[in-house]
Amino acid sequence: MSTAHTAVPEREVWNGAIRTHAGPDSASQVAIIGAGPYGLAAAAHLRDAGLETHIFGDPMSFWRRNMPRGMKLRSPWRGSHIADPYGRFSLDSYAEQGGIEHAEPLPIGDFLRYADWFQREAVPDVDRRMVARIESAPHGFRLILGDGEHFRADRVVVATGLARQALVPAEFTGIPRGSISHSCDWQDFAELQGRRVAVIGRGQSACEYAVLISEAGGEVELISRGPVHWLGSQDPGATEHSYKWRAFDILTPPSPVGPFPLNWLADTPGLMHMFPKKTRDRLAQRCLRPAASAWLRPRAGAVRMMPGRTVVSARAQGSTVTLNLSDGTSTKVDHVLLATGYQIDITRQGILAPALIEKIRRAGGSPVLGRGLESSVTGLHFAGCTAVSSFGPLMRFIWGAGYAARAITRTALESA
Repeated sequence: MSTAHTAVPEREVWNGAIRTHAGPDSASQVAIIGAGPYGLAAAAHLRDAGLETHIFGDPMSFWRRNMPRGMKLRSPWRGSHIADPYGRFSLDSYAEQGGIEHAEPLPIGDFLRYADWFQREAVPDVDRRMVARIESAPHGFRLILGDGEHFRADRVVVATGLARQALVPAEFTGIPRGSISHSCDWQDFAELQGRRVAVIGRGQSACEYAVLISEAGGEVELISRGPVHWLGSQDPGATEHSYKWRAFDILTPPSPVGPFPLNWLADTPGLMHMFPKKTRDRLAQRCLRPAASAWLRPRAGAVRMMPGRTVVSARAQGSTVTLNLSDGTSTKVDHVLLATGYQIDITRQGILAPALIEKIRRAGGSPVLGRGLESSVTGLHFAGCTAVSSFGPLMRFIWGAGYAARAITRTALESA
């Protein structure tokens, strides 16, 4: 979600669909809030379909500000393309131009360079202003921007990603901010050098961040409910020509979300949407269970693994935090990093007017979505992680942006 307030130049350039400036009381057929992979993919598809579309957001801001340097993508190369209608702006295309080298897993810095290129080529006219509020209006919606201007749209796509969705367990309520953080709070772990750090969790973020903190000179304990479940090979490049690897490659969809054959089901969000919610929830839970890529394992030697424990209570004393564990032991650390994931609650996004929220049918904190990822409020769509409850776990991954963009475009065209 955008956090910048810099307006784009005051000019209008029409490319069949998108206008580069929103002035006072400007209007568009579709407004997209958020310029991450889902927002950019939706804009590219809607523009190609000839729908007047305006996208607000600081491109890739959550990825740039809330993920640490040194991180690598969990999605494989073939599942990390940002979708455009004709596949012209894929990772392969960028690599062929010398932008990056093919790498498995892909470093986040390389992915961000690719995403910047995609945005310049496919969606060059992003309005970087912040959207402060979305309200219902006659025949659509009114967007109140951070600079006070208003913008009208017939249809709105909310694609703000995981911003403001971090899950902080109740056991850690009251711990001073300097002594605790969430995994989404970090860009650089240098300040944790020489400090004792407890990382809570056993998923990809927990294990990767524990390794990065350890490599930055921190003393790390990884406290987890159970043992770490390692996925794949410790050295993917060493096995890519083996028969076993080729068979695995054939049997795996572009974004390997979950075990075979559930990964193929997860790869079809339209089919997932047809299942009862309880079934979808069970499938999503199985496909998104905590796990870490095995290539991290050789780098985790200095991390103290503490499986089979949970934190019962936490107490801050001066510069240290005492964690009381479920096995009756305790540990003292200088900092606690919560790799406890996210819990979707659209009321915490901070941009939906209360009167609009009341009209949105929800299951827990997630919107209940129909065809085209459309909510119970006609014309209001939710793309990305907020769609997991309705369309399955692929909506948490880059590869899911293609399905979301195509589905939203079809619905918008039908109503145009």
